[in-house]
This record gives sequence, C-alpha cells and structure tokens, in this order.
Amino acid sequence: MNVDHAGIATDDADALADRYTDLFEFEVAHEETFDGMAVVFLDCGNGYFELLEPFDGEGAIARYLDRGGPGIHHLALETNDIEGAIDRAREHDVELIDDEPREGAWGHEVAFLHPESTGGVLIEFVEH
Repeated sequence: MNVDHAGIATDDADALADRYTDLFEFEVAHEETFDGMAVVFLDCGNGYFELLEPFDGEGAIARYLDRGGPGIHHLALETNDIEGAIDRAREHDVELIDDEPREGAWGHEVAFLHPESTGGVLIEFVEH
C-alpha cells in the first residue's frame, strides 16, 4: 500500500486551495461536490491533499470541525484490492467503520477503519 492522500477538514476549501497552490505550488487535480461537501484534491507530486468543506453543517466533516476546528481528518492508503485490505484488517481485529467498500470521492471505492483500532488515526482504504 502507498499513502494516497491526507483528508483535511476546512471551513473554506477554495481559500485553503489557493493558499496551498501559492505556498507549495500544488495544482488542483480534481474538484467535485460529494456527499454534502465541496471536495478539492491538490496534487502534491506523490499523493494528494483532499480538502473537505461541508455545506450544511451536517455530516462527519461538520462534526469534526465543530469538535476541534480545521485540520487533518484522515489518512488514506491506496490499495489495488480493497476487499482484501478489509479482510486483512478484520483478521487483525481492527474495528471497521465500513464492512464493505462504498463509493467515495472521485468515484473511487473506499472503506474506513475506526481510529480506536489504529492508534487514534482515521484510516481510509481507497481503490482507484
């Protein structure tokens, strides 16, 4: 597996994208509206920053922002076999948020692991 992206919760995805493109010379690779959020992927060269801005104050990202403000929400690992990755996590007694893959941003299949089983880090498997 490789690191695919860091998901960053923000109140203003466009402003943060502008800051990162100016500061780090990243380029916008993909933008979409997904699951009540504005989602912007910035190409870091060897992975992405996924900027997540909730629209309506509801959902996981809105709750995250309410609890602690903007910041890294999750880390995503790329896999070419998401079902196998889920099975391996299950074999290691990792608590799953998603028992089965589901559609995520950019049309990729995703599944999340509970942070209580992964050292306090929300981990996402993503299959391209």
